[in-house]
Amino acid sequence: MTTTHVSEKQARQTAEAARESEWRKPSFGKELFLGRLRLDLIDPRPDAPPSADAEDFLAKLGAYLRTDVNGPQIERDARIPDEVFQGLARLGAFGMKIDKEYGGLGLSNLHYCKALTLTGSVNPAVAALLSAHQSIGVPQPLKSFGSAEQKKAFLPRLAAGEVSAFLLTEPDVGSDPARLGTVAEPVEGGYRLNGLKLWATNGTLATLLVVMARVPEKGITAFVVEGDSPGITIERRNAFLGLRGLENSVTRFHDVFVPEANVIGGLGKGLKIALTTLNTGRLSLPAMCVGAGKRALTIAREWSADRVQWGRPVGEHEAVAKKIAFIAATTYAMESMLDLSCLIADDANNDIRIEAALVKLFASEMAWKVADELIQIRGGRGYETADSLTARGERGAEAEQILRDLRINRIFEGSTEIMHLLIAREAVDAHLSVAGDIIDPDAGLGRKARAGARAGAFYARWLPTLAVGQGQNPTGYAQFGPLAHHLRYVERASRKLARSTFYAMSRWQGRLERKQGFLGRIVDIGAELYAIAAVCVRARAEDRPEGRELADLFCRQSRLRAEALFATLWENTDRLDVKAASRVLAGRYAFLEEGVIAPEPSADEAWVAAWRRGPAEVPDVRRRVPPLD
Repeated sequence: MTTTHVSEKQARQTAEAARESEWRKPSFGKELFLGRLRLDLIDPRPDAPPSADAEDFLAKLGAYLRTDVNGPQIERDARIPDEVFQGLARLGAFGMKIDKEYGGLGLSNLHYCKALTLTGSVNPAVAALLSAHQSIGVPQPLKSFGSAEQKKAFLPRLAAGEVSAFLLTEPDVGSDPARLGTVAEPVEGGYRLNGLKLWATNGTLATLLVVMARVPEKGITAFVVEGDSPGITIERRNAFLGLRGLENSVTRFHDVFVPEANVIGGLGKGLKIALTTLNTGRLSLPAMCVGAGKRALTIAREWSADRVQWGRPVGEHEAVAKKIAFIAATTYAMESMLDLSCLIADDANNDIRIEAALVKLFASEMAWKVADELIQIRGGRGYETADSLTARGERGAEAEQILRDLRINRIFEGSTEIMHLLIAREAVDAHLSVAGDIIDPDAGLGRKARAGARAGAFYARWLPTLAVGQGQNPTGYAQFGPLAHHLRYVERASRKLARSTFYAMSRWQGRLERKQGFLGRIVDIGAELYAIAAVCVRARAEDRPEGRELADLFCRQSRLRAEALFATLWENTDRLDVKAASRVLAGRYAFLEEGVIAPEPSADEAWVAAWRRGPAEVPDVRRRVPPLD
C-alpha cells in the first residue's frame, strides 16, 4: 500500500491549513455559538430570487419524472437507463448550477434544491447522480476557482449532459486527507498521475473528473481529468445498502497524463477548494432528506387514517399519534432550515459555512429517525418491500427503501462525527483566534504573553454580554406573536451554550479537541437552536395558521431535545465509554463474542484492501451513455 504516513499533528495541520480562516461576511451560525441571536441576519427572510425560467424548468422536470422515470424499475435493476440520462440532458438538468453563458440554467441554490427534492421523490439514486455531478463534481469547483479558459473548455460539455465525478477518497484515506497516496508527478507539459480512488459517485460513467492528488513539495492539488484518458481503469462498480442505481466506482490511475492547464486554482490548493465547494454543496443532501420526509408523511397519514385497530384508526392511538406528529414537525423544520440556508446563500450577504453544515447534520440525522418511525407505524408492512406488497394486492409503499436510501446521508460528504468536529472547530474559532497560543504547546513565552493580552481584552468585552439578553424580556420578539417565547428560549440558550463552551475551554484547554462527546453535544444544541429560529422565521414570513401550528409543535419538541443535551454536557459516561472501548480493543471482553459462528477470513482478506501502484489487473467496467442525437 502506498498511502503516506503522517503523524496526528501533521494531519491536524493539513486540515487546519485547508480551512477558510477569515470571516469576511457575517454568519448567523457563528454568532449563535458566541451567544448572540442575530435575527437581523435571517429575518425578514430573504425573498426567493424571481425566475420564470426556473419555475418553467421545475414544471417540465416534474412532468418528465412522472411519465418517463420508473423509480421502482431502477431499484429492481440497480441501474438508471440510458434514456433517463438522455432525457435529463435534454431538459438541461446536468447544467442546473452552471451559468447560462456556458449553456447551463443558472439556477439559484433554492431552485436547484427544489429540483433535487422533486427528483429524489421519484428515485434518490437519480437525485444523487445530479447532485454528485454538480454539487461536488467539476461544475462547482470550476465555477468558484476555475480559469476563464477552463470554464469555456469544460462547462458547456457538462451542461449538455456529460457527467462528472469527484475523486478524493482512497482505500485507506477517508476524512484524513493528509495521508493521500495518489501522486501527480511533474513532467514536461503537465503531470503524471498514479493512484487508486474509492467510492467515486458517478465514477463508472463520468467523462470529466475532479481528482485530488499530491504534487511533491507543493501539496494536495485539484485537477480536471478526462475520464477516457489512457491509463484510467474503472476496476469495479460498488454495490450498497441503498441507492441501488448509484454508479459508484473504484478507479485506478496508472501514468495518466494531465496537462498543466488542468490544475484548478493553483498548486497545493486542493483541500481548500474541496472544503469551499462543500459549503454550498452540502445543501443538496438535505434537499433529498426533505423529499424523503414529505413522502414519509404522506404514507404515514394515509395508512394511519385507513388502518383500524381496536375500533379506531391507528393514527388516533397516542403511541402512533406521537410518531405522526414527529414526522410532520420534523419535515417542516428540515424544509425550513434548508430553504433559509439556500435563501441566505443566494442573497450572498452572509457566510453560510456553519449554516450549511448544520442543516446537513440535522437533516441527515432527523430524516433517518423519520424513516425509522415510518417503518414502526407501518409495522410488518414497513419491513416488506414495495414489490412484495404489490404482488399480494396492496399498495406498494416503499418505506423500507426510504430507510435504506437515507442511511448514507449520515456518512456522505462528511459523516456525522466529522461534521461535529468541523462545526465545533468553526464554533470555537473566535476563541482560538485570540487565545489559541495560550493552549498551543509549541508556542513560546512571547506568543503566550501576547495571546494572554488579546484574550483578556476579548473576554472583558464578551463575557458580560452572556449575563442578560432579550430572551429575559417578557415582551421580547413580540413581532413573532405566539412563537415569540420560542425565540426568547433560543436567545437564552445561545448564551448558555456560549458560557458552556467557554467553561469547557477553561477546564480542558488543549484537551478540548479530544472531548468529542462534549463537542458533539455543543453542535447538536446549536443545530436545534438554528432549526427553531428557521421555523419561526418561516412561519412569520408565510403567515398561515397551519405553519404556526407546525412551528410551535416543532419548537416544543426541539426544546426538549436541547435541554436533554444541555444536561448531558456535564453528566455523561464519556470517560467510562472511552475506557471501556480501549478494553474492548485490547480483547478484555472477547468472551462476549463466543457462542456464534463467524465466517473464517481467508488469508488474503483484509479490513482495508491493499493497493499498489501499477497498471490494472482486472477488466475495465466503465459505462458510457450514448450521446444525444
